[in-house]
Amino acid sequence: MLNEQELNEFQNVIGYKFKNIDLLIQALTHSSFVNEQKINKKPDYERLEFLGDAVLEMISSDFLFRKYPDKKEGEMSKIRASLVCEGALAFDSEQINLKKYIQLGKGEEATGGRNKESIIADVCEAVIGALFLDGGIEESKRFIDTYVLTNADSMQMFSDSKSHLQEFVQAKGLGAIKYEICGESGPEHDKIFDVRVYVGDEIMGEGTGKTKKAAEQKAAYQALLVYKK
Repeated sequence: MLNEQELNEFQNVIGYKFKNIDLLIQALTHSSFVNEQKINKKPDYERLEFLGDAVLEMISSDFLFRKYPDKKEGEMSKIRASLVCEGALAFDSEQINLKKYIQLGKGEEATGGRNKESIIADVCEAVIGALFLDGGIEESKRFIDTYVLTNADSMQMFSDSKSHLQEFVQAKGLGAIKYEICGESGPEHDKIFDVRVYVGDEIMGEGTGKTKKAAEQKAAYQALLVYKK
């Protein structure tokens, strides 16, 4: 269960002090945690996630509309999808170590729920919803601008980083690309994979995911960030 110190720590990380702390607690609470409580049950994040998802879509749409005045609707929709997809939101949430603060039931915790991209992304949207209710559109926009939209150009690559890396490496003549599984964890039905990507003989990126493909995409993304520096 979250204590006052952890709640204050998280608020310091995101730079906002909640007037109604119960909204933040709700945003960080998974249904598995609620289901294990015998008394004084609190609501889980799902309603706030619903709200946060809508706020995120509006703010990201406005951002892209202004940033790309010459792009057509289809192009902007594709960019938005890569910015707010499950993998991207989970990746963004690493900046604030969001998974540390999620309240999970013992069963969900034991099966690796704290590292599930779907849960982390949902909680990120719930936090956006909580910020909207507590601080208004400006606070939710500030959070989205800071943690989701700041890398808009590079995050376009997130949905298919492997293809972008392949094109970049071929254009530069840097050598062959190889992906290698360097670790696995979790039960057989819910594994987490660790992958390295080599360009030539050099390790250029590492990634973790619930599937080999997701881990490879993250590794490729890390490699692209190295090359783009």
